[in-house]
Amino acid sequence: MESTIGLFKTELIKPRRPWKTLSDVELATAEYVDWYNHRRLHGEIGHVPPVEYENNHYLATTKPQVTTNI
Repeated sequence: MESTIGLFKTELIKPRRPWKTLSDVELATAEYVDWYNHRRLHGEIGHVPPVEYENNHYLATTKPQVTTNI
């Protein structure tokens, strides 16, 4: 977790300072989290975004449900 916070500070917080309002920081943080989870290509998981990797994992491991018509 500490490395994630450090990365967040290095990539977002420090380069854009000084921040004018708390709302500016909140909006930038939401945008950063969205990018980090949905668009960032992660080298350790095959250069795909984390959310895509997670979705593929669940699709591959979820067993289909059996339904019966009685």
